[in-house]
Amino acid sequence: MPSGIRSGRFSSLLFLAPGAIWLLALVVYPIIATARYSVLNESATRFVGLDNYKSIFSTAAILTTFRNNAIWVIVFPFMVTVLGLIMAVLTERIRWSTAFKAVIVMPVVFSATTSALIFRTIFDISPQKGVVNAVIQTVGDWVSPPGAYPTSATGQPVSALVASGVKVKDGGLISKGTVGAGQSAQLGMIGVSPQTLALLGARKAAKPAAKPGSVTGVVWRDFSASHPLARGRIFPDEDGLPDLHVNLVSASGSSVSSATTNSSGQFTLAAPKSGGPYHVSIDASNFRSPASGPVWLGTGSLTPTSGLSATGQALLSVPLIDLAMILAYLWIWSGFAMIIIGAGLASLNPEVLEAARTEGARESQVFRRITVPMLAPVLIVVFVTMVINVLKVFDIILNMAPGSSQAGASTLALEMYNDGFTGGIHSGLSSAIAVILFLLVVPAMLFNLKRLRGQ
Repeated sequence: MPSGIRSGRFSSLLFLAPGAIWLLALVVYPIIATARYSVLNESATRFVGLDNYKSIFSTAAILTTFRNNAIWVIVFPFMVTVLGLIMAVLTERIRWSTAFKAVIVMPVVFSATTSALIFRTIFDISPQKGVVNAVIQTVGDWVSPPGAYPTSATGQPVSALVASGVKVKDGGLISKGTVGAGQSAQLGMIGVSPQTLALLGARKAAKPAAKPGSVTGVVWRDFSASHPLARGRIFPDEDGLPDLHVNLVSASGSSVSSATTNSSGQFTLAAPKSGGPYHVSIDASNFRSPASGPVWLGTGSLTPTSGLSATGQALLSVPLIDLAMILAYLWIWSGFAMIIIGAGLASLNPEVLEAARTEGARESQVFRRITVPMLAPVLIVVFVTMVINVLKVFDIILNMAPGSSQAGASTLALEMYNDGFTGGIHSGLSSAIAVILFLLVVPAMLFNLKRLRGQ
């Protein structure tokens, strides 16, 4: 071989040597060392064979991480690809597309830790802090307004409100005795705080005068500081209960008329001359609690119940916290998907699309039958890239999931970290998890490389 060629090859090897050394030190050696530790005990002093791998598939907590990884792999790549496609198509049809793209792509610059902390507040159970539950509560209260005396505020059942002249029925209260036109009813309640009455503008209770053709009455707080043991009488220091919805109920249980108590707890109900006697009911809606959103970052889950065994329900249940974290991750990566798919859209042959429109195809048909098939290679690349990404998802779970529910939301990567670096070192077990995670990622990587070479 001529000395010039030999000298050139030697120079090339010298040029590549630093990169090769770093590759061996940072990639190849850790892979070999991890595989070695996975068949050793915790102190790496004794060969244990496949015992660590057996522990992985026989430990309930680690099996839960497989389920969570499966949820991430099935749900997230599909959602981010579809969302990226929709936004990429929309940006082609709006004038302010540059500003839109900038806003959507901006979360990419945030770390997953920052995003986790942001969305941990967004999904907080308290509507004063959590935006999601605030919206749910607002809409829920609009559809089904809360009562003036919600039992959730005092933590007691409706039965604890019974004092005199009333009993519990159908979630509300109803008078023990019957009344007819021209008569009055006195309904006493306890368990209502003076602070609640002050907020509602309550005034001193007073028995109303009887009215022909009507049933009158009063609902009051049947507790007097001057007569603490007396029940069924209205004393000067007792307040009426305002804003209560009351009904006149016939013997068949149907409502004849309704009214709302005034600030002194008085009401007037129209009573037909025939059809009595009647009962006066205090509707259950008076005690309805305000709407509240789910505990997104707790241990609750969406669990199918029909036709499944307990094991099947456990495997197919989707923790709410997983859905919350997937939404947070979508916020980060949807911009990336939009940019990649948008680049693919820009490279499509516009003549093919125009030809389809000229032939009379609707925009929906052009999108489904031409645009999407032509974009298939780009969509697959985005999908597979996101699969690789979520197989290794770690930091958003570590920072978004509270300690009380982190175990139920853990993934393989987080379990590997916890076993290897927290709560006692289990190097053999965490190394075995790392090997399994590596084996799961390799097929997706090879698929991507094969497609890139084919193109």
